[in-house]
Amino acid sequence: MPTRIQKVLLTGKTHTTLARSYASQGGEERLDIRLSTPNNPDLVHAFEDIQPHPTAEQLFAGAWSACYTSALEVIAKQMKVQLPADRAVEVEVDLGMSGSAYLLQARFNVFLPGLDPALAEQIAHAADEICPYSKATRGNIDVSLSVHVS
Repeated sequence: MPTRIQKVLLTGKTHTTLARSYASQGGEERLDIRLSTPNNPDLVHAFEDIQPHPTAEQLFAGAWSACYTSALEVIAKQMKVQLPADRAVEVEVDLGMSGSAYLLQARFNVFLPGLDPALAEQIAHAADEICPYSKATRGNIDVSLSVHVS
């Protein structure tokens, strides 16, 4: 089990949605980034963070959430489940300390509105199992995953 953070120094937050347009609307307090999906140039993932100058934790959260969102798609396709169009993934990555050691931890909120709760949980946890970022961090940092269907 990973060491838990005792004191959070800062948090990088992202909110990832599925976008079908390459148009980007940036604002003073947002960073909008469009990530393409290999073998499917029409499907684009968008993640937004809160501050105009992203921290490493925000960028990591954004990349992880985009990868995880793709993993949700893969699992849903394997299970022959249509995911809701308004699905979203929010990831918060904390930089913190335990004693004199610097550590990371993450929280996932997966929004799959309208899906059966048990099915949504199954898809979300299966996506976590195949996501390369989740695999790379498994056992190294404390991660929580919450699924919301309403």
